[in-house]
Amino acid sequence: MLESLKQSGKLIGQEIGRAWESLSEGWRELLSRGGDSLTHFIRGKDERPAEGAARATFPRWGLLACEVEEMERQIVVRVELPGLEKEDCRITVEGNTLLLSGEKRYASDTEGSTFHLMERAYGAFQRAIPLPRTVDIDNAKASYKNGVLTVSLPKESASVARTIPVTG
Repeated sequence: MLESLKQSGKLIGQEIGRAWESLSEGWRELLSRGGDSLTHFIRGKDERPAEGAARATFPRWGLLACEVEEMERQIVVRVELPGLEKEDCRITVEGNTLLLSGEKRYASDTEGSTFHLMERAYGAFQRAIPLPRTVDIDNAKASYKNGVLTVSLPKESASVARTIPVTG
C-alpha cells in the first residue's frame, strides 16, 4: 500500500511537471511573439462598469495584434482593433514610428446582468509601432474593415544621386 502511494505521488508529480512546462512554454511564446502587442488601456475617471458588472473589473491590458509588411514601394501595417469604430482611431507618424491611439468604449445592451468572465479591455490606448524605413507621410492611406486597421505607407524615395564639387 505504501509503495502504491509513493508511485501515485511520483506520477502526480510528473503530471504537474508536464503541466507546468506546458504553461511556461505558452507564456514564453506569448511574450516572444506578442509582447509588443500587449497594450495598456486607461479607463476614464467617470467611466464605471455597468451595474451588472459591479464585481467584474475591466482588464487594463489587452492585445492589439499587429503585422508590419515591407514591399518594394511601401510598408503596410495591419492592426487588429475589434470593437472599435474607425472614428475612434488616430494615426500619427513621427520619424520611423507609427503611433496608433484611440478609445475602445464599453457598451452593453443588457441591464441587471452579472459577468462571470471579463477579458476585454476598454478605455483609451496608445501603441507605438516601429517602421523599418522612412515613409512618405503625405501619401499614406488608412482603411478599416472587419476589425482590422490597414495603413499603407509609401516608402520615401531615395534621393537622386548628385555630384558635390570640392572647393578650396
